[in-house]
Amino acid sequence: MQTGAKRSVDVAKYMLLLVGAVTMLTPLIWMVLASLKTLPEILAFPPTILPKHVNLDNYKAVFKTADFVRYFINSVIISAISVVSVLLTSSLAGYAFAKFRFPGRDVLFVVVLATLMIPFQVRVIPLYVLASDLNLLNTYGGMVLPSLVDAFGIFLMRQYMMSIPTQLIESARVDGAGELRIFFQIVLPLTRPALSALTIFTLVTSWESFLWPLLVASSPDMYTLPLGLAQFAGRFLTRTDLQMAAATMTVLPLLIVFLFMQRRFIEGMATTGLK
Repeated sequence: MQTGAKRSVDVAKYMLLLVGAVTMLTPLIWMVLASLKTLPEILAFPPTILPKHVNLDNYKAVFKTADFVRYFINSVIISAISVVSVLLTSSLAGYAFAKFRFPGRDVLFVVVLATLMIPFQVRVIPLYVLASDLNLLNTYGGMVLPSLVDAFGIFLMRQYMMSIPTQLIESARVDGAGELRIFFQIVLPLTRPALSALTIFTLVTSWESFLWPLLVASSPDMYTLPLGLAQFAGRFLTRTDLQMAAATMTVLPLLIVFLFMQRRFIEGMATTGLK
């Protein structure tokens, strides 16, 4: 009896999760399918789900009317710099907070966590003044300035590195290994799940960033995909088919990265306690 009741509860849970997943994926699926339809087909009533004929003319029109290749290159460069910088700084700081004892360590860690409560909008003005003083406006350096160090990344790596046995590090020190060698050859390989999770978080944040690039980029040559998409949508307010094609091209790289890294991403979330 108890087994049957437990099975019914499990089925109900899975059905609830399935309904939630379908609800969350419906806008994404509709966007992709709408990008393959003609405008009359999108506006038809009652609406259709699948396109009658796969139409790639929308994507061709997007590339002809806007420089999405340049926007894509800018987004890749900015996101790559942000990801590499955050992975390096977060892993180094997380290792220090997790495995080293020094005066004020806990207080400093609390200060780092406290910065998570400061909205980005509050920091925009001082960051903009700093970028202007350093002559970084309308440059890649200015675009990545706020995302070089991430407090959440430090917290994530610190939580994961707390699970690494201290005896392993002490044994390496006894064998004569230096701190950098221990970090790069022993600690980092053990933190791959956390690094994968942090990579996805940082990539999504950098890829979708809109406010800061809007303030820093003054020429279309420096626009990222979100800025280019916003400008494109303003020019083609009534062309839903073109807007959906441009939005699909913006989101597709993130989906591909997540599909390749989803296993380590889930593993990293589970082992750091951020379920």
